[in-house]
Amino acid sequence: MSQVETHAFQAETREVLRLVIHSLYSHKEIFLRELISNASDACDKLRFEAVTDASLLGDDGDPAIELVVNAEARTLEIRDTGIGMGRQELIEHLGTIARSGTRSFLAQLSEAQKGDAQLIGQFGVGFYSAFIVADRVDMISRRAGSNEAWRWSSDGSGEFTVEPAERAQRGSSVILHLKPEEDEFLQAWTLKSLVRRYSDHIAFPIRMAKPPAAVEDGEAEDAEPAAQPELEVLNEAKALWTLPKAEIQDVDYQAFYKHISHDFADALAWTHNRVEGNQNFTSLLFVPERAPFDFQFDRDQRKGLKLYVKRVFIMDASEQMLPSYLRFMRGVVDSDDLPLNVSRELLQNNRQIDKLKSAVTRRTLDLLDRLAREEGEKYLQFWNAFGGVLKEGVSEDTANAERIARLLRFASTKSAKADELHSLEDYVARMPAGQKAIYYLTADGWAAAANSPQLEALKARGVEVLLLHERIDEWMSGYLREFDGKPMKNIAKGELDLGDLPDAEEAKKQHEEASKAAAPLVEALKTALGERVREVRVSQRLTESPSCLVLEEYDMALHLQRMMRAAGHDVPAPKPSLEINPQHALLKRFEAEADGERREQLAIVLFEQAQLAEGAPLEDPVGFIRRINSLLLAA
Repeated sequence: MSQVETHAFQAETREVLRLVIHSLYSHKEIFLRELISNASDACDKLRFEAVTDASLLGDDGDPAIELVVNAEARTLEIRDTGIGMGRQELIEHLGTIARSGTRSFLAQLSEAQKGDAQLIGQFGVGFYSAFIVADRVDMISRRAGSNEAWRWSSDGSGEFTVEPAERAQRGSSVILHLKPEEDEFLQAWTLKSLVRRYSDHIAFPIRMAKPPAAVEDGEAEDAEPAAQPELEVLNEAKALWTLPKAEIQDVDYQAFYKHISHDFADALAWTHNRVEGNQNFTSLLFVPERAPFDFQFDRDQRKGLKLYVKRVFIMDASEQMLPSYLRFMRGVVDSDDLPLNVSRELLQNNRQIDKLKSAVTRRTLDLLDRLAREEGEKYLQFWNAFGGVLKEGVSEDTANAERIARLLRFASTKSAKADELHSLEDYVARMPAGQKAIYYLTADGWAAAANSPQLEALKARGVEVLLLHERIDEWMSGYLREFDGKPMKNIAKGELDLGDLPDAEEAKKQHEEASKAAAPLVEALKTALGERVREVRVSQRLTESPSCLVLEEYDMALHLQRMMRAAGHDVPAPKPSLEINPQHALLKRFEAEADGERREQLAIVLFEQAQLAEGAPLEDPVGFIRRINSLLLAA
């Protein structure tokens, strides 16, 4: 094997590097936050591994981070005495981006978005932010417990080299060869201010050499320089979550959130708690302002909280601390009770973890509940980002289902637009006397729900209907059976029960009379439609439209059936019932039509119109057009 190995970056890594180098300049100082954060993670990992293997610490002392400026060489070096990396780790970690969704994200990133520095860190690519200010980056690293050191080097053009190197201490040094226009990052005061702004909370000391003292008058200018410059600690080096809340300002919380989440935006809200009793732990939980870039591309990807035991870092993204439907949360849980050698396998089968998870879940729901009650605009911002994920909790977390239901938000027939949302509590408070159920309708999109013919009778009576138009809603509604003691009723399934509304008895009587009078019409339609429908009946739902399709109480909605089949699932296809409005002109035309062929065409058109109103694709769209044209010409 040659001394210098040359490797090509993975294709996605090259694309990220291109964006970083040529586009992301709006907040270039972010590179220092990212590199210090990576150094902190390396120190955390060393401290964790040293719990079971103290020899990893060697004679290099406690983990720390150091900034070294070489003005003559125009380099900025970020050193750490953390876990370090070996040859293969350098190749794998710095040559590829193994995060699902990256390709989809890059493909969809518009030119306008490419100027947004918020990309940095979202895919675990914080290291590459060094290329914002450097035209070449070297990394010299020695894995703890190894005597070999390796140098990784690249100018970001598509290749990198790896070769043996010399390094006395464990850990890593990232050396930035700064671009000509980046002299500000050679200034000590600039680096100090950035560390205090972005990294003051880092739990390891961040040191930098003090600038030399000014030469006193009469002192020899050629005095011998100090053999070892004095180092100044730039940060507080305290774990933020261990401090009393009274000592922490909002800006400190926000800086810590950005450190653990790699988000450039502020957190929307947070909660900081110390619990003592049967369990002793501290939690610091954050609600992001918006979903990460890869959130929509991989819904199954689990992310979680950082887990510490007695201030010792145990693992990142510990999803066992929160249920899946709260996977958007970021933060830290620090337990006094768990063993230091806890593993992911142990976390999955541990009653103590279950209790801790339950407590952290309650804290999270408390935070969301407070946000919903006291800061409505912020809560709607949260809902627009993560509401679809929170809905999963209705089925996943039966113990907290009532609390989750109170956090849900839906559009309704009182909404002028899709983003005008209401809570179930608000809906119940507006229910008229005699209404027994909470009425809702599921559909594949806002327009399909708001314009559904199945709303007509209830809208005419002034009864509000919730419009559930997101893809998850049909599935979720199967688990949300009641709220506040009132049953949830899908108005597109089964018979429509008007409860004890003022005109309910009169409407029922009129419906029975209309059904008797329309019996021959119903029978004729059944004959014409044959196996297409389960049955034909007179509707209580319709006042303006000629027809609509209705499923049985526990049938899967038509739009969900289509989605499941498109995903490759074998889904049973229950036949819908066709409900008709005998007073509509099209039904009168059907009754009066003497020509048998046109009569059949009219029946099929009534059925296909009802399908289209449900958003369903027609099996024979050309045939539908032919039938419409034929009927128009005949008219």
